[in-house]
Amino acid sequence: MKREDLNDMLWFLAVAEERSFTKAAAKLGTSQSTISHTIKKLEARMGLRLLTRTTRSVSPTEAGERLIRSLAPRIEELESEIDELMEIRDKPAGTVRITLSDHALESVVWPKVRAVLKDYPDISLELNTDNAFRNIVEDRFDAGVRLGENVDKDMIAVRIGPDWRLVAVASPDYLASRPAPQTPQDLVGHDCINHRQSRSGGLYVWEFAKGTRELRVRVDGQLTFSTSYAMIDAAVNGYGIAYVPEDIVAREIASGHLVQVLDDWSPAFPGYYLYYPSRKQNSPAFKVVVEGLRQT
Repeated sequence: MKREDLNDMLWFLAVAEERSFTKAAAKLGTSQSTISHTIKKLEARMGLRLLTRTTRSVSPTEAGERLIRSLAPRIEELESEIDELMEIRDKPAGTVRITLSDHALESVVWPKVRAVLKDYPDISLELNTDNAFRNIVEDRFDAGVRLGENVDKDMIAVRIGPDWRLVAVASPDYLASRPAPQTPQDLVGHDCINHRQSRSGGLYVWEFAKGTRELRVRVDGQLTFSTSYAMIDAAVNGYGIAYVPEDIVAREIASGHLVQVLDDWSPAFPGYYLYYPSRKQNSPAFKVVVEGLRQT
């Protein structure tokens, strides 16, 4: 069936339901003459008379009644399915994919979204931990999480976490075997636990700041990891000094398993931002996740 035939039949149903060309025209937002001409063309194509017209009324013929019985249930079913689709359009449902580091996941994102998701069971959230800077458009992510200083300027950025510090820590047993460093330069004589950067493949150069002074120190040691959590475990077990986010090592410091050194040299970094390319095509599910992450 051609699209124009379906449209003409919908107009026929409107006339048959209203029993009036005038009322059908008002309902469809067109002229009475246009509807009358359309129905005549439909009857000509089918070779059947569908409506009986008098000066006072319009009623379906026997053929018209059969066509109504055939079309009406199908049109109602189609309208019902369209209504359901419209509900989905405005309903938070579907998959949201976000790329982020393990620290961003544990410290900011998961603590916020785990409560939100319980209220939206139709949302599926994929949190892909990767310390590299991913191209979220090419890799088909809905959003990414980075430190504020690393967000591209053409992206929409929403702050989702506070500033935080990197701190240098070591076990009491390790520090008992040699003097604690007093300046960042002293790290050269220590065993340090390195961090491999996923994006560049190089080792992270430890960054320190005190007042207006800034120092970058390349360290050396037996172990290299790509995750801060493994670095903390290695430090607890006496393998050397680790340089890790303060919030995820606070428990080990409080319990005495680790001791913080070079505290006055530990700089603050801008907090995490959720970033994404456009507001125009964001789904209701994505908007729910964003609002959940905005919460303080």
